[in-house]
Amino acid sequence: MNNITYFAFLLIVVGSCSPAKEKTGSSQPEAIDQQSIRKIDVHAHYRYPRPYLSSFFQDWNMQAVLVDVAHEDSAGIRRSWEEYVDMNIENPEIFYLCSSLVGVGIDDPDFATKNIERLKEEIATGAKMVKVWKNFGMVTKDASGNFIQIDDARLQPIWDFLKETGIPVMAHIGEPVQAWRPLDDPMNPHYEYYKNNPQYHAFAHPEIPGYETIIAARDRWIAANLDLPILCAHMGSMSHNVDMVAERLDKYPNMMVEPAARFGDLASQNSDKVREFYVKYQDRIMFGTDFGNYGPAKGWTAEQLNAEQDDLDATYNDLWRYLSTTDSLVIRKQHTRGLGLSREVLEKVYFQNASNFIGLQ
Repeated sequence: MNNITYFAFLLIVVGSCSPAKEKTGSSQPEAIDQQSIRKIDVHAHYRYPRPYLSSFFQDWNMQAVLVDVAHEDSAGIRRSWEEYVDMNIENPEIFYLCSSLVGVGIDDPDFATKNIERLKEEIATGAKMVKVWKNFGMVTKDASGNFIQIDDARLQPIWDFLKETGIPVMAHIGEPVQAWRPLDDPMNPHYEYYKNNPQYHAFAHPEIPGYETIIAARDRWIAANLDLPILCAHMGSMSHNVDMVAERLDKYPNMMVEPAARFGDLASQNSDKVREFYVKYQDRIMFGTDFGNYGPAKGWTAEQLNAEQDDLDATYNDLWRYLSTTDSLVIRKQHTRGLGLSREVLEKVYFQNASNFIGLQ
């Protein structure tokens, strides 16, 4: 697989409101220099070093949170944590860390205690958040053969610990609703993902609980832990309908959202409506992408590295245009018009909300 194809693949692989402060409109806003807006990509996966990363992030005036992914398979639990720690040590001015939690072994009476001890160590190493993934609800089962939902009472001691420690949670619970639908539309922004990751295409796995069941469990968990800051990744797996997201933001004051890998879903909706959503909830939305790298660059040529950098730059630029201009553009096969957000809103979405959430100085 050549480098450009590989990078395109990884982008596929990798879900208290304030009143509106501006009116929507179709006129082109005054151009904003992207370098003048400080940024945090709150959901990134830069697992391996690249010689261009330092200058690239400097050019984008950006930092990123490296979000650990804990995969469960027949070999056990595979994580990215150690590689991310190395990246943080090598580039502390760029990268922050996010740990993870899965439900494997939840029947063990010491499950919560063991995980709390591990999280203490990883927080001491620098973790600013703890991620829970779609393993909850869709993959991991307990000893009785039941899928473990995120509101399982056996997890509560861990949430209590995080509250006491002041560490927020990033929650990728569930999948886009299209995961429960036939894979028959190549223009679906998630078509390639489920084609390449059929294990998460719930339509083909009737044993996986339904979309509504998983979202309801997520909502009960948030409601039961209103003193725990929760960032719902991928627009809370409700990215196909900003009204669903708005309903939860109105109901749960501890909930924030970010759209990583779901900009295509936003682009498929009316731009004026999405813009109004961003303006109304400008204090509750962060910028996340799911961008990263998943293999070492050993043996790569300068041309391959340049191609990867150019692809990365182009994808960040597309998202900048979508948020900051009213250009016509295509996001994950969806023809759309940019939102044209004001500088005030962009500064919150790109930086200030994430900075406040993870407790940066």
